[in-house]
Amino acid sequence: MELMSVRQIRVNVAFNGQDGYHKAVLLCPDLILLDVSMPVMDGFTTCRLLKNNERTRHIPVIFLSAANEVEKRIEGLSLGAVDYIGKPFSEQEVIARVGIHLNRVSQRQSSPPEINPDASDKSDGCGLVQRDEVLIRTATDYLRQHLSSPPSPETLAKRLGTNEKYLNQAFQEQFAMPVFAWLREERLRQARELLALTETPISNIGEHLGYSSGANFSKAFRERFNCSPSELRAGLQSG
Repeated sequence: MELMSVRQIRVNVAFNGQDGYHKAVLLCPDLILLDVSMPVMDGFTTCRLLKNNERTRHIPVIFLSAANEVEKRIEGLSLGAVDYIGKPFSEQEVIARVGIHLNRVSQRQSSPPEINPDASDKSDGCGLVQRDEVLIRTATDYLRQHLSSPPSPETLAKRLGTNEKYLNQAFQEQFAMPVFAWLREERLRQARELLALTETPISNIGEHLGYSSGANFSKAFRERFNCSPSELRAGLQSG
């Protein structure tokens, strides 16, 4: 995977539709640019898969293609794309349109949760105060976005405006485990889900979830589920 920075936008590049779909499932990017004519799997097929996958259906798709006939544009938009830019195009226009849709994504993500200020320090009946729920939700969201390279416990706590001890106590109260035990469980939960619901290569899944090698991934998976990743996938397919 090629990684580059374009005007403060981080870009992951795929070289065919199938590869792009697999990467989108793993990375859940904020926005996807698709051509119509691509090797292995064309852009319309890729878009259909993206919009039928729970993990990726919310991601805005923009077609950027020389296939600029009205019928093609209508088909792309009817599949759920938020925009369709025909070639030849202006670089400034593409960046502007991408920026518009990224801003919309950012606005949705940054909308604060509705919390009753009068109840901000009240318990939910299980010993967890609501301000800790916000802390935990923010921490788990952040960790899910950085599964392959999570910060240290101290760094994570600082980024959340708290300290490591308090953060671990909140996780212990909610999940009966400290932060990085939860992270280990979340990695393996996502691994099982990706193996069951996608055809993403097992090596890609392990790398995406932060395992340093396929052997380490298989060992951790077997210890948790009493089978290897390949055995799980084969069993699900045969069932």
